[in-house]
Amino acid sequence: MFKKVLIANRGEIALRVIRACHELGVEAVVVCSEADRDARYVKLADKSVCVGPARSAQSYLKVNQIISAAELVDADAIHPGYGFLSENSDFAEKCRACGYEFIGPSVEAMQNLGDKNTARAMAKKCGVPTIPGSDGLVETEEEALEVAKKVGYPVLVKATAGGGGRGIRQANDDAELKRAIKEAAEEARVAFGNPGVYIEKFIKTSRHVEAQILADNYGNVVHLWERDCSLQRRRQKLVELTPAPGFSFEKRKALCESAARLAKEAGYSNAGTVEYVVDENFNFYFIEMNARIQVEHPVTEMATGIDLIKAQLRVASGEKLWFTQDDVKHCGFAMECRINAEDVDANCRPCPGKIEQMIVPGGFGVRFDSHAYPGYVVSPYYDSMIGKLLVNAGTREEGLAIMLRALDEFEVQGIKTSVPLLQRILRSQEYKDHIPDVGFIERYFMKK
Repeated sequence: MFKKVLIANRGEIALRVIRACHELGVEAVVVCSEADRDARYVKLADKSVCVGPARSAQSYLKVNQIISAAELVDADAIHPGYGFLSENSDFAEKCRACGYEFIGPSVEAMQNLGDKNTARAMAKKCGVPTIPGSDGLVETEEEALEVAKKVGYPVLVKATAGGGGRGIRQANDDAELKRAIKEAAEEARVAFGNPGVYIEKFIKTSRHVEAQILADNYGNVVHLWERDCSLQRRRQKLVELTPAPGFSFEKRKALCESAARLAKEAGYSNAGTVEYVVDENFNFYFIEMNARIQVEHPVTEMATGIDLIKAQLRVASGEKLWFTQDDVKHCGFAMECRINAEDVDANCRPCPGKIEQMIVPGGFGVRFDSHAYPGYVVSPYYDSMIGKLLVNAGTREEGLAIMLRALDEFEVQGIKTSVPLLQRILRSQEYKDHIPDVGFIERYFMKK
């Protein structure tokens, strides 16, 4: 096991990794921006290194400054968390070239899976269902129109290097497709430095379901079952849960086993998530693989009892997986609600500021992962999430009741949060009557 790990991230995930390190007897060092110097998680770390000003482009995204921090504290390994540099293969390569273990997959696996077009080809090779569309990148309007004619409108134009909902456009006819290709390619060029796009059939009323996998460096791969992440606002997840509603055990098993096959085909190691779009008939199609830990990983932890951050550390340090697929048990129902600093009455506008008071819910089956506390100042420079409220219960009905009770107990003063929106959604008749798809929140709960 490592002696000292540098955590190249901030906030909730930095605190989560600090705790896992300490429980394994590993020294935890965090990097921080000038805006985060006084954060509680920074004080809980064994040491901290300031890597620049508040803006992430000048601190958390500065590869050379992160590497210099690792050298300064004599770290053995670097944990990237999620976001920032977590899926940057150049960063992973530089970590290892400088003698620091990158706690994540190999550079080759990241590169293959980070390019969505290459990942689609790999999925097809190992029998993972993919959405009908172009065989590769589309280079001309004529080629795009031919693909659309073959699969039928509506279609999605998607950036091969995209992420976070960027570089995606829907087209319902030839004119819209021509415009969508130009817009998606330009957005992708600016955001990712890669204008390549491909085309997929648009699945109406689709759901977003993902499978958690864990793999070691010796070819052993297991899945830890699935999470339904369909409750989204502007393509950003708000609620995640397991098991996926409406799925038969056989369908869940097929989806998760296909994720494990893909990970094995890619030579993947460490924790990763394979994402799927699901249609009205519960047919699932591969979207992409996220080569990192996910925000919503605690949902899987609560349902399986497996600490994914500790698993990441153990696998990266050279240990073999200490359990097999048959050992993975999925127990009951687990759910996560993201608590964001935002004004739900102002179309969910970010609401930075000082938390004057915060009363966190508790009780049987309740967990709250957060770096925030009374007196903490939510910065305008970073993601607005201040915590993740989780519940675990024997059934969906019990879990939903616990979650609603916990949301009612949750109290924050000084800033506005997403709690009122979550309460409205989970108590609504619409939520009771439907299995939500990715357009559910916009359709029923957002101002037009």
